[in-house]
Amino acid sequence: MNRVQGKVALVTGGASGIGLSTAQLLAKEGAKVVIADFNVDGAKEAAENIKSQGGEAVSIFLDASKEESIKEAVEFTVDHYGSLTVLYNNVGMTNLKKDLDVVNMDLDEWDRLMNVNTKSVLLGSRFAIPHMIKAGGGSIINTASMAAFASDSVRSAYGASKAAVVQLTKYIATQYGRDNIRCNGVAPGLILTPAAKNNLPPALLDIFGKYNALPYHGEADDIGNTVLFLASDESKFITGQTIQVEGGHYLANPTVPDFKELMKKSQQA
Repeated sequence: MNRVQGKVALVTGGASGIGLSTAQLLAKEGAKVVIADFNVDGAKEAAENIKSQGGEAVSIFLDASKEESIKEAVEFTVDHYGSLTVLYNNVGMTNLKKDLDVVNMDLDEWDRLMNVNTKSVLLGSRFAIPHMIKAGGGSIINTASMAAFASDSVRSAYGASKAAVVQLTKYIATQYGRDNIRCNGVAPGLILTPAAKNNLPPALLDIFGKYNALPYHGEADDIGNTVLFLASDESKFITGQTIQVEGGHYLANPTVPDFKELMKKSQQA
C-alpha cells in the first residue's frame, strides 16, 4: 500500500482498458489521479468509481490529436492538485482497414497515427516536464507496443509510430535525467482488455496462445502494475527503458512450438 503516496498522476486514455486499470491501481496506492479521455462520460464514471472506493480522482476531456487539448489536461492537473509528478502517455490507436502494407496503406492514416500515437507523447511530455522540474522530479511512462520490435504483414504506420515512442522515451530520459525526471516505456503484447475480449475471435486467441511462453494471455492489470512500478520510487534507478510485457510471445525462435508438436507426434507414432 501507499507505493505512490503523495504523487499526482495524469493518465491519458484512462477511461477504459489499460488506462483504466492503471488509474485504479495508482489511486489505490495513494496517488491523486486525473483521468483524461476523449470518452468524457467514461472518464467521469471511472473517477467516480475510484472516489467511491476511497481514492482521489477527477476527469477531463482529452483529444490527443490536438495540442491545445493536451496542454489543457496538463494545466488542469496542476491547477487542481498543485503539481504533476507522474505522466502516463497511454493514448494510442490503430486501424486495420487503412493501416496496411507499405504499398497499400492510406497515407492520411500514416499521418493520423503519427500525430496521435507519437506526437501526443511528445506534447504531453513537453508540457509536463516544466511542472515536474518545479516539483523536484517525476516519472513519465509511455505506452509503446511489441509492434515496435517485431514487424507484421499490416499495421505499418502503427509499428513505426510505436517504434518512435521507444526512441523518444530514450531521448526524454537522456535530456531530463539531471532534473530528476525518469522516462520509461511499456510495450504490451496481446492484452485481454474488455474490447479485446469482445472483438477477438477464439481462433485468433488460440494462435497467440500457441506461441506464448506462458500458458495464459495478459490482462490489463499486467500493464497497470508495470506502470505502477515505474511510477513509484521502487524504480528510481530505471530510466530510458521500454519493458516488454508480452508473456514471452516474442521470446523464442518462432519454430519452437511447431517443433514441439512435431516431436510429440513422432513419439506417439
